[in-house]
Amino acid sequence: MARQLTRERLEPVPSPADEGLTRRAVLGATIGNMLEFYDFGTYSFFAIQIGQAFFPATDQFASLMLSLGTFGAGFVTRPIGAIVLGSYSDRVGRRPAMTASFAMMSVAVLLLAITPSYETIGFAAPLLAIFARLLQGFALGGEVGPTTAYLMEAAPAKARGLAVSFQPASQQVAATAGALVGEILSLTMTSEALNAYGWRIALLLGAVTLPFGLWLRSVLPETFLRPEAPVLVTRPVRRSPPARRIMSLGFVILASCTITTYVTGYMTTYALNTLHVSAPLAFGATLISNMAGIAAALLGGLLADRAGRRRIMIWPQAAALLMIYPVFLWIAESRSAFALLGGLGTLTLIGTVPYSAFYVSMAESLPRNIRGGAFGTTYAFAIGIFGGTAQLVVTWLIYLTGSALAPAWYMLFASAAGLLAMVMMPETAPLNFERNHRRTSVTARSPP
Repeated sequence: MARQLTRERLEPVPSPADEGLTRRAVLGATIGNMLEFYDFGTYSFFAIQIGQAFFPATDQFASLMLSLGTFGAGFVTRPIGAIVLGSYSDRVGRRPAMTASFAMMSVAVLLLAITPSYETIGFAAPLLAIFARLLQGFALGGEVGPTTAYLMEAAPAKARGLAVSFQPASQQVAATAGALVGEILSLTMTSEALNAYGWRIALLLGAVTLPFGLWLRSVLPETFLRPEAPVLVTRPVRRSPPARRIMSLGFVILASCTITTYVTGYMTTYALNTLHVSAPLAFGATLISNMAGIAAALLGGLLADRAGRRRIMIWPQAAALLMIYPVFLWIAESRSAFALLGGLGTLTLIGTVPYSAFYVSMAESLPRNIRGGAFGTTYAFAIGIFGGTAQLVVTWLIYLTGSALAPAWYMLFASAAGLLAMVMMPETAPLNFERNHRRTSVTARSPP
């Protein structure tokens, strides 16, 4: 195991002999992350059915609102989980925090799946459902920071971007898997069966993989505080920005990211209620968008390793910013399948690339002793404030203005703010760059 001296500190860089270890570490962290996001997000696909099971009301709208309120409760506890489990990972280690998060998510999803309905156990049913959702939010809040830190620390310096990109990519995979499960169940089951127990099947499908995920995490190698020998990277040394400034910039970028993500996720409802297109086309747009997001997340990480973090943040973000209004105008005016699928897919593909570069940039910018907690807390607050309200804001803007272009305005504002913050982020890639932007070799020599 070698160690690399960056501008700020010594960081772990696995030697070629550790590449197998790195692959196993990335696989274990990513699979666990994907399963947790699947379990958390599946609730949203079955909010109506869960509302009818746990929150009966004479008014169907009231039942749905109670169910959606319980879904939102998961966002409330995410910052708490980020602070508690994130700081735990910075004191004790990444693996114990990741394993604890996964174990709590396992308990929560099983509790939600097997809790009897209101008709069976009365008022205890909604109380148990709310508790399970709060526990899910706490677990997921404590997942992102330690996992991101772990992926960065487990990878060689030349492949950190790609390794960390599996964090956002796995979230997209989880969203796609949840949508596909919901679509398959809705096509193969009657409405009565889907309302009665179909949603429980969707949750239990995620639960059956939990023992494997828990075992995989429990045997992961620890990346925190490894003993290593130093290797000096020849790179201009500049003063590192304070962690507080990095967290502030990260909050703005993550807010921009989550607004874009949740507005894009709103496109099914937008296509049905505002554009009045067919249901298969509306669901197809979401599926295409998710698949483009998976490819873009991995591409962003790969490019960040080859060209540096800042370029891959700034230029694709600027391109996406210029594309937002024309794409939405095209979709709103034509209302064609080609415009909805092609326009949204292309916008997602370009607009998702910057965020993998940002993930690794922020992780590298934070000191190791606060990395898990600081990243997770910043992420959780940005998601909790802007992710939980994005679709409400867009719906309100459409209602207020009567314009189908309202989502574009919100995305424009968010993307512009994110671009400004990206410009202010430091370059953290452990590479040397010449004036003509070509990548040069990294020279290893003994530290002075």
